[in-house]
Formats: sequence, structure tokens, C-alpha cells
Amino acid sequence: MLNSFDKQLKIHFIGIGGVSMSGIAMILKHRGYHISGSDNVESHTTQRLEDNGIQIMIGQKKENISSEIGLVVYTAAIKEDNPELMEAKNQNIPCVERSTMLGELTKQYENTIAICGTHGKTTTTSMVSSCFIEAKKDPTVQVGADFKGLGGLNYRVGSSEHFIIEACEYVRSFLSFRPKSIIVLNVEEDHLDYYKDIEDIKSAFHEFLSYAPKDGCIVYNHDDANCQEVVKNQTAHLISIGLQTESDWMAKNISLVDGFYEFDAVSKEETISIGLRVPGYHNIYNALATIALCKFYQLDNFAIQNALHEFTGASRRFEFVGTFNGAKIFDDYAHHPTEIMATIHSAKDFHPHKLWVVFEPHTYSRTKTLYHEFSRCFKEADLVILTKIYAAREKDTGEVSSQMLADSVNEISHNCLYLDTYPEIEDYLKAHVEEGDIILTVGAGTITKLGYTLTKKSS
Repeated sequence: MLNSFDKQLKIHFIGIGGVSMSGIAMILKHRGYHISGSDNVESHTTQRLEDNGIQIMIGQKKENISSEIGLVVYTAAIKEDNPELMEAKNQNIPCVERSTMLGELTKQYENTIAICGTHGKTTTTSMVSSCFIEAKKDPTVQVGADFKGLGGLNYRVGSSEHFIIEACEYVRSFLSFRPKSIIVLNVEEDHLDYYKDIEDIKSAFHEFLSYAPKDGCIVYNHDDANCQEVVKNQTAHLISIGLQTESDWMAKNISLVDGFYEFDAVSKEETISIGLRVPGYHNIYNALATIALCKFYQLDNFAIQNALHEFTGASRRFEFVGTFNGAKIFDDYAHHPTEIMATIHSAKDFHPHKLWVVFEPHTYSRTKTLYHEFSRCFKEADLVILTKIYAAREKDTGEVSSQMLADSVNEISHNCLYLDTYPEIEDYLKAHVEEGDIILTVGAGTITKLGYTLTKKSS
């Protein structure tokens, strides 16, 4: 598509302010394409795009679709009755979904490296990018969150043939990509509003991994039974990682120092000593996968060590926000039970006086499908506060609620309450939080705002 596209025509993005859309738009801009876009609200992202010469229109209306537009890109959130999408179709302008456009970009690079899995994609993509940048490989990057190592952005435009991307499995969007090498971190039940069951999910991952050619590689988690299944009969070079099972790369001599893990990454040929500055046992897996991939591409050991030691995380991945009543506040994007447990484990490594978790469940379908898992994932917290379910793309059918989930959590760990509004949560925390505590704000919706509100009120 891009190879035959007339660069004199514009590519127009509906919803250009989104994390992925904005990054794709900037990469295309740097590759010489004329770009325009619209969004419902002005933001730092839209302003940044405008500062880089992209025409931005706030508000979505049919008048934004001009005759000079040759291609329209839209996100999955854009509905069929969107006035711009309808007008583009009326004018017979080709329209493609975001993942399709990103897939087209992956075909423009000789070495597209895709990081997939139910959890850890953003962090691992950021880790791999840091190593390639440190090793002077000048990669282009597309990641699902802003990241300090990319100048506080979610993308980077490089001049090499390396394109490092986060590959999401939702609605099988990663099947649009054509990677040379892949990291698959884990495979679990998620997005069951779309997938039938875990077998359907594994089938999608297996198909995606089959796109890696013989001269590429697949790095996979050998400790994950589902990963072991999806790598079967693949033709790319397989590289296993593990902490519990014999693997090509293993983490040994693991120790916890001031809340952060140190370990030796060991293969048959060599040992690389690693010191992390992001908390959490799960990040050993992310780092080990990064190392295995980077060694396949023959990156220098010093570059890998230095990049991982300097890596302090992507936005909303156990991100320090500030303090409130003497307690430290961390914010995390976790919205799946496994991710929540990993985040709680990370916080416990800092030995807080008390650990407070404020969780906003994300979508009714996920809350309903993983209800029992959510009920059991808060055992290590001292107190859990649940907010209203963040609906995202869904409607409330009355089948599940945060109050119901709070009651279920209390049957197991007796540490949960439901509060209806953010002001109620703020008042409760102000009355009970003490110095030495840790507050975790957790979820994929608007919960991220709470920590910043608390910090402002504390100053």
C-alpha cells in the first residue's frame, strides 16, 4: 500500500491524539508523507504533532475530509457513523484501521522486531529499544506508552533497518504485522470480549509467530506452558528463556537489593551480570527476554548491561507519582489479575508500613470473565479500594459491579471496600494513610489521575 501511495496526497488520521496513532503519524511524517489528523480534544500530543508540521483539526466533522486526502487511517474506537469516516467512504477514499497501517510500516523495514504477550509488552519493548539505542543501532520505535528513553515520547524515528514495535493481540491486530523476530512473553486468558477462550487466543499467537522467517528468531518464555505450545512447529530460530526450567538463557544468582533485582543472565556460552532499576520479580523475565533477543542481534554486552541498568520504566509502569500524607504513590497500568499480583509483589519488595491499592476495574466483560481471579489477586495488600468499573467501549448490563467484586474479595482476604467517587477515596486516604505507607493506583482507565490529585493536595 505505502509503496504505491502518492506522497503528494495526504494520509489523514481520525483520532490522531491516541498513543499509537500519534506515533505512527510521526514516523510516516519523517518518511516523507503528508499527514493531517483530527481529534475530539486538544492535548499535549496534538500540540506536539502540530509543532512538528502536522495539520491538526480539533473536532471531527465531514468538512475535514478534503479532496487532497488519499488515505484515511482510523482506530478501532471510531464507529461507523463517524462523520469523517462516512465522508471518506462517500468520496471513495481508501480507509484502513490503525493496525493495518502499522502492519504496512513493518513491511518497510528489513528487521522488524515485535514484542507480544498478555503482559509486559510495553516494558519489554522499551527495554529492547534502550539496548538498541545504547548500542548505536539507531532503531525506529513504536511503543504503547511514553518513555523517558525516547525523550518522553512513545515513538522514535531512526535511520537503520531496525523497527521495534509493541504487538497487541486484541482483535488479532498483530496479524497485520510482518516481523523478522518476535518476543513472546506469556500467553493467558484476556480480551474475552473478543476471543472465545484460551485455545482461540493460543491459535492467534501461533499464527503470529509463524510470520517470523527462518533467518529470524522467536524468544519465548519456557516457564509458560502456553508459550511452549504456541512455538511448536515454528520455522524461525527458537530461543528459550526461563527462571524455573532449563532454557537457552536463564536467570541465576537472583538477589534483591534496595527493592530492585540483580541476577546473572546465563547461557551455555556466557554470563552477563544485570542490575535492574525497575522493581518487580516479573521484570527479570522481561529483561531476560530482552537479553536473549539482543544477543541474537549481536549487541555488545556492555551496551545491554548499561541500558538495562539505566532503564527506569515506561509511563504508568510502577511509575512514582509523588507523596501524600508521607506515603509514596505509584501508578500502574495493570488491569489483569496476573498483572495486579505482580504490581503488588513489586510494592511489597519495598517493605511498606501498609500497602494501599486503589483499583479501577477495566471493562465489564473482563471483570465478569475473570471475576474469580480478581477476587483472589489482592491477598497481599493491606487495604483495597475499588472504584466504579471503567466501561471503555462497553455498556453496563447489570451483570457485574465493583460492589459485587468488593464483596467477593472480602470473602477471601477481608481487606476491600467500594467507594463510589474519587472525592470519597481522597477523604478516606487522607484520614487513614500514614508515613511509610505505599499507595498504588491501578487500572487502565482514568484512575491515573488520582495520584496526581493527591500529590497536589499534599504540597
